[in-house]
Amino acid sequence: MPHPTEIERSGHIGPNAVIQLIEALKALGETEAMVRLFTDADRLAWLDSPPSAMIPASEAARLHIGLRDVLPKARAEVVLAKAGSLTADYLLANRIPRPAQFILKLLPAPLAARILMRAISANAWTFAGSAGFSYDLNSGVEARIRDNPLCEGLKSDSPSCVWHAAVFEGLFRALVSPATRAREISCCAQGDDCCRFQLHWNEKSFSR
Repeated sequence: MPHPTEIERSGHIGPNAVIQLIEALKALGETEAMVRLFTDADRLAWLDSPPSAMIPASEAARLHIGLRDVLPKARAEVVLAKAGSLTADYLLANRIPRPAQFILKLLPAPLAARILMRAISANAWTFAGSAGFSYDLNSGVEARIRDNPLCEGLKSDSPSCVWHAAVFEGLFRALVSPATRAREISCCAQGDDCCRFQLHWNEKSFSR
């Protein structure tokens, strides 16, 4: 795997931001929208041969944002949530060692969350590109992505990073607590300084 600093300098992101988007569109029966989306992005060849290495974050952003042009907003968010869930499934199956998963599931949720977030932070360059990633631990977890590349250029009146939220939620439900919910409470697409996600396994802990 390329050294993180090299990737960060080049503003790249992991290919699952695209691969699992394709799989989600297929699974949800949105093949017509899929072809239009990838045609508009001049990446139709990716449908037959998806990227297998890090790609420019701008390429993934063009697809994630462009999805809202080929589908109604609510439907696009369903697709992005499915893609995020599939990405979490891929990471669990291929990137997080089984012994580590076994141990995390045995630990109290706060300790498991602490260990998992340390690992996520160490690999944040694979899903946040050159953006800054940080987090806090309290009654749950607050994760932040500054200058999130997947919503660069997107303007919205509500939080829009459905894919990231679904990835976080999928990992936490599998490894920390099946009751975990992830919610984005501020977003670069709204003009905020970062995309901020809350992860809690206690509903009362959510900010109002």
